[in-house]
Amino acid sequence: MFNLNDYSIAVVIPCYNEGVAISKVVEDFSYHLPTASIYVFDNNSSDDTIEKALTAGAHVYSVKNQGKGNVVRRMFADINADIYVMVDGDATYDASCAPNMIKKLLSEQLDMVVGVRKHEAAEAYRPGHTFGNKMLTGCVKSIFGGKFTDMLSGYRVFSKRYVKSFPAMAKGFETETELTVHALELRMPYDEYDTPYGARMEGSTSKLNTYRDGIRIAKMIVRLYSTERPFMFYGILAFLFCVTGFTLALPLATYYFETGLVPRLPTAMLSTGLIILSAISFVTGLILESVTVGRRELKRLAYLAIPAKQV
Repeated sequence: MFNLNDYSIAVVIPCYNEGVAISKVVEDFSYHLPTASIYVFDNNSSDDTIEKALTAGAHVYSVKNQGKGNVVRRMFADINADIYVMVDGDATYDASCAPNMIKKLLSEQLDMVVGVRKHEAAEAYRPGHTFGNKMLTGCVKSIFGGKFTDMLSGYRVFSKRYVKSFPAMAKGFETETELTVHALELRMPYDEYDTPYGARMEGSTSKLNTYRDGIRIAKMIVRLYSTERPFMFYGILAFLFCVTGFTLALPLATYYFETGLVPRLPTAMLSTGLIILSAISFVTGLILESVTVGRRELKRLAYLAIPAKQV
């Protein structure tokens, strides 16, 4: 049986204007993970987040590039530990679940455990966010596979292998999508753990914009689809170009075989261009697929280069 004292644990907390809640977050995780180091990464807060975090006993880092994705990049680059617990600084996640999430990670030899949010208060339930989460999670599952049910959760536990092989590219809240797809693409062992999700403390406001950040996440999914599944992505484009080109060309070809004349020259040129685009898209998909396989192999080698911590 493993002992948490044998592992270095880092609680990393991305923060932006969470002065109301950050003290509680730091104190709760310090209580439930007494051997862990608590790190708050402040992202240009204009309130007293930094002062409150320092007073509560956290190590504070400042990240000037705005956006949660930029903060995650710095957290994973700057902190070294055997186990990483990432949680938002808004005091909506239950710190008492962290030890069990870590034990699950270790006992099942996983690389990531995602805290699935279970709403305990009506104030925590935002229909727009919940619907968007389900829709985007469903999109990722249909494209990349997997069994995630709460892709956008900000409460996760990672192995060192995961963290140090993660090429963080996102800038904002789309980073959770990137975290999810990274595990799926490298076929890492992962699981979920149900965690209570409460309402924000009075005076604390959400930084997530339902529509703006939803669009950003959707764009991230499309970008990841084009880079991680290029043959499928460009194959669909090739198919659409091909079908449209032949649909436009069919009546022209019929008329040509009957009369020997080519009517509607602009349409004929358009259909020819679409067929050419179809061929180019197909070849592009083939070439990029080989590039993606090589890139995925390099990421896998980077992952394997980090020794697994023995239980």
